[in-house]
Amino acid sequence: MTLPKVLLVEDEPGLRLTLSDRLASEGYAVETAADGEAGLARAASGGYDLIVLDVMLPRMNGFDVCREVRQRGVATPILMLTARGQVVDKVVGLKLGADDYLTKPFEAIELMARLEALLRRRPSSPQAGGESYRFGEVAVDFRRMEVTREGQPVDLSAREFKLLRHFIEHRGATLSRDALLTDVWGYDEMPMTRTVDVHVAGLRQKIEPNPRSPEYILTVHGLGYKFVG
Repeated sequence: MTLPKVLLVEDEPGLRLTLSDRLASEGYAVETAADGEAGLARAASGGYDLIVLDVMLPRMNGFDVCREVRQRGVATPILMLTARGQVVDKVVGLKLGADDYLTKPFEAIELMARLEALLRRRPSSPQAGGESYRFGEVAVDFRRMEVTREGQPVDLSAREFKLLRHFIEHRGATLSRDALLTDVWGYDEMPMTRTVDVHVAGLRQKIEPNPRSPEYILTVHGLGYKFVG
């Protein structure tokens, strides 16, 4: 069984250690960041089930991190931690895309309860609870099998659409070429082919702002590809 993966973005060393230990003891796989910029970099890479994000952070505050994470199309549930307790701060966080908030000081048992509730509410896949998915300027309509970029139709082949959908459904995971040939092409035996590379290159040309420096479909050298939209 895969442990739920949590990103904890908290600059206070003592609290970061305490929460990390408690989360680990409750069955979570925990990664941490000590400032806003590091937190954004980790959050944007995808692969997390939950993000616990402090508001008062060095280098980049939690509000800006939350806004940027959502603008990049990352739908991971975010719980914000604030020491201020002012209603306006809570409202701002929720409007920027946070899913819940907790005011410091708080009991660890309450944090655990909030995280469990967010896990229960989160979609099991990007399109669950809806028939579309968005990242950057790209919108995908799974029911109609249509893709638009900046509001304009993107002409994908059936195979390219299936490949994109597979990437979205496995966002944050590194997928080997063999796995893609099995799951997307249906090959039982692995032929000596650059089919995956050719299709990924074509897909990047159509959805990436700069195909030479991709933001969404990343190459993991020696392993395969990873979608981080």
